[in-house]
Amino acid sequence: MRLDRLLANLPHSNRRDARLALAAGRVRVDGATVRDGLLEIREFHRVELDAELLQAGKPARYFMLHKPAGVVSATEHPEHRTVLELLDEPDRHELHLAGRLDLTTTGLLLITNDGHWSRRLTLPQSEKPKVYYVETEQAIDAEYVETFARGLYFAYEDITTRPAALEILGSHSARLTLLEGRYHQVKRMFGHFRNRVLRLHRERVGALELGDLPEGSYRALSAGEIAAF
Repeated sequence: MRLDRLLANLPHSNRRDARLALAAGRVRVDGATVRDGLLEIREFHRVELDAELLQAGKPARYFMLHKPAGVVSATEHPEHRTVLELLDEPDRHELHLAGRLDLTTTGLLLITNDGHWSRRLTLPQSEKPKVYYVETEQAIDAEYVETFARGLYFAYEDITTRPAALEILGSHSARLTLLEGRYHQVKRMFGHFRNRVLRLHRERVGALELGDLPEGSYRALSAGEIAAF
């Protein structure tokens, strides 16, 4: 909600009162005086009018988790343990996933209570590279590199995937960089060659690298890491 609307909606207040309070420097957001009524106020902002606290705000939370296989990317599930159950946080019921990984896929998963941040992260136009380590049943050759770089047609969605970079590491292993996240995309891309993916592990999203974070563990993101998105 815009700050001027928040002020105008107060009991015994109106738009004129809101404009006057802002012009007089009586409004503070996160401790700083604000005169711009167009400022978007979110649930994380602390808003004060004179000595009155209008909104206490709540802390924004951002976590990186190393998802194990067999744990589902969901907030709740009737059969499988969820990634939120791996978090020892009192407010974990308020958190959601910024993207998902398949049940058998491991690696980097981002969790937050900031809907704006997670939407920016998952928008197709965000172009945040997602890097995966892949092991396959059959051998991988140079044809895969060329095909992935051109893009593959997915008939179900009637789309062609964006160019993807494939680095062959061994006869049956590679590192794949995507700029999008279609349904089961990696497995479907290798499925084009009738080559089954045996292991899929996400190493990086944008500038965020999983590093040596142990499987099943998580950590809070730094201010710099959050700002990078």
